[in-house]
Amino acid sequence: MKQTDNSKPSLSDWGFETLVVRSAQFPDPSTGAITTPIFQTATYVLEEIGKDKGFQYTRTNNPTRTVLEQLLASLEGSKYGLVFSTGMAATDAVFHALLKQGDHVVVCDDAYGGIYRLFSQNLTKYGVEFTYVDTRNPDNVKNAIQSNTRLIWLESPTNPLLKVSDIKAIAEIVQEENQRRSHTIPEPNAIKNLEELEELEAKETRILTVVDSTFMTPVFFRPLELGVDIVLHSLTKYLSGHNQLVGGALIIRDDPSRWYYKPRPKKDELGRLIKTPEGSLETEIVNTVYEDLKFIQNAVGAAMSPFDAWLTILGIKTLSLRMKKHEENAKEIVAFLETLQEKGIVKKIYYPGLPSHENHHIAKQQMSGFGGMISFELNADYKTTVRFMNSVRLWSLAESLGAVESMITHPASMTHVAVPREIRLERGITDGLIRLSVGIENPKDLIEDLRQAMQQAGLNVS
Repeated sequence: MKQTDNSKPSLSDWGFETLVVRSAQFPDPSTGAITTPIFQTATYVLEEIGKDKGFQYTRTNNPTRTVLEQLLASLEGSKYGLVFSTGMAATDAVFHALLKQGDHVVVCDDAYGGIYRLFSQNLTKYGVEFTYVDTRNPDNVKNAIQSNTRLIWLESPTNPLLKVSDIKAIAEIVQEENQRRSHTIPEPNAIKNLEELEELEAKETRILTVVDSTFMTPVFFRPLELGVDIVLHSLTKYLSGHNQLVGGALIIRDDPSRWYYKPRPKKDELGRLIKTPEGSLETEIVNTVYEDLKFIQNAVGAAMSPFDAWLTILGIKTLSLRMKKHEENAKEIVAFLETLQEKGIVKKIYYPGLPSHENHHIAKQQMSGFGGMISFELNADYKTTVRFMNSVRLWSLAESLGAVESMITHPASMTHVAVPREIRLERGITDGLIRLSVGIENPKDLIEDLRQAMQQAGLNVS
């Protein structure tokens, strides 16, 4: 298959709705097929020793996966994208590639339960330290930064309380801190040996920012444009959109002015270091964050399968249409929940589109929409909450989100059960909290189902 140009598509050249349908995709040159083929192969035949057609082994790269990576990168305004077998595999790759023992991470306090589980039960065993703060106030992030801080981990909006952070302000704080930590990067071909390069890497203390933008997708929110270094997506959710696969993605900032554009040694076809006539290492300036993440994707083997990549490409084609319908339905359901709040049945509603939502003004500034995720707290005990959730008929009681089908989740017993109860309660994840992933069905049907389920639970909604 003819490979696409790696140059970055400009959002000003093509409208976003065009990008989701056409970016990185061209008719197959051998057949004229309009849909990207599934290259379901493990390996590739070389023309001769040292000469391939851009692919060697599917764990390393695959034509279908390459199209998806280029597509996702273009949607975020970059040219550096990587896809993984799951969102958690993408998360784990960040830590394996970019952190080491003794490093410190500042984390938003309302992170997805799987993140808390990975961080607290696994990565701490390898000597990585974590501090959880309410990132809605950028000063909390600034005050949590330590001399060994190497990463800021953010969700905006968060899961499940939909907290919105001022991503631009936090990115600026990190940039200011990095200015204080900066040191001279040697010119290309000025490094004498690997030991000198390793010594330079050991001195590196600057910080990266990561934003999990799964809830908003690039339809409504593009964090790289606000100064972030890495955007994470669970492809399982809105981007694929049909509950048909699991996957994850990392999109890395394309900005040669950033500190991680640094020299790396060149190697020949036998893996030997290439030397200049003066005896120094021949180097080239590369995006080292992308290169290090790409190395882990290949070395660990957590890459997405060609078939799942193909399904994701197809799902993305309708992303703009779906996200607008998700949001349209969500607004109608929020209006219904507000009537229940007036009656005292609902205690609190969490939705960034509500003027009463904390940092609603930030959401309006930094996002072009508010999405299809809602959380609300029933003014009821745990047994009544469970009875309500067990009584839904149209809504699917499930742990996932972001699909065409509407889903309802009880965070305390499902997605966030790994978080100790006292910490859940401290962060606002009560036993009465309910999360809704609003699908694209008729909103009147969805509202009627919530109404009848509440009646079944003994809540007088009439």
